[in-house]
Amino acid sequence: MNRPTLSGLPPWLQDLLDRMDGEMVLRGLTRETRRVYVAHVRRFYLGSGWEELEPGPDGGIDPVAGNDQVRQWLLHLMRTGRSHSYSNQALSALRFLHLRVLNAPAPVARVPRAKRKRTLPKVLSEEEIKRFLASLNTPKHRAIAFVLYSTGLRVSEAARLKVTDIDSDRGQIHVRQGKGRKDRYVMLSPVVLGVLREYARIERPYDWVFPAGHRRDRHITPRAIQREVSQAAKRAGIEKRVTPHMLRHSFATHLLEAGTDLRYIQELLGHTKISTTVIYTHVARREARKITSPIDRLFEDGDTE
Repeated sequence: MNRPTLSGLPPWLQDLLDRMDGEMVLRGLTRETRRVYVAHVRRFYLGSGWEELEPGPDGGIDPVAGNDQVRQWLLHLMRTGRSHSYSNQALSALRFLHLRVLNAPAPVARVPRAKRKRTLPKVLSEEEIKRFLASLNTPKHRAIAFVLYSTGLRVSEAARLKVTDIDSDRGQIHVRQGKGRKDRYVMLSPVVLGVLREYARIERPYDWVFPAGHRRDRHITPRAIQREVSQAAKRAGIEKRVTPHMLRHSFATHLLEAGTDLRYIQELLGHTKISTTVIYTHVARREARKITSPIDRLFEDGDTE
């Protein structure tokens, strides 16, 4: 079974994580979700002193966490600078473990989620995008960056693209089982198609569009993409902390500034709710020079008397 690699753990914890991973496989969770959830649960047990417990009479350890233990762990995460989304992700992992693996819902059922702060997306200007794209060192990294910005794909979606997902005849890319386990189609720009063809001429991918190094049987990891995006931004002299998700934000914002309908942007991004997409209206500069106040039209001649 293709499960995340773990080593040096107490046998009971390794067994617990293996059981959890197996349950996630059966439920069709993505490999990235499995990796993240397993890591959160591992950190919880190792960081809460569970590895020091002595086995009971039956040789095992009861892994069911108490309500206070989970609360204290989440409080620890917040006090050490972790974000609300990170803490909520940790809680989701612990809830999955207790509900689906341990069949013990009570300890985590009453723990509230942290209320996420609504912050505006950070975006790059079109000039910064040009500098960023020009700083990519290899055909592969160049192709990845062009795909990310031109389609608004999530980094995990771009990493999992297969050669058969690229429909050059129709000018589309098929995104399979994106967030929420939904398929959708996104645009395939002629410019990006040219970049992909040049990359394919050199690298010759045959299954995954972006394989993991020399391992053709595996796709590149989101973390590897994040690392290259960050390094490319530094080479371009961009002082902001640039992430693949910032390219997604920039894609949506630049489309909106160009007058693209918000509903269409929602479909391209794969948002379930339009309210998620609306946030880009607070970031987009709708060419303010062309927008006038209603009162200006009432007094076009300039006479307010």
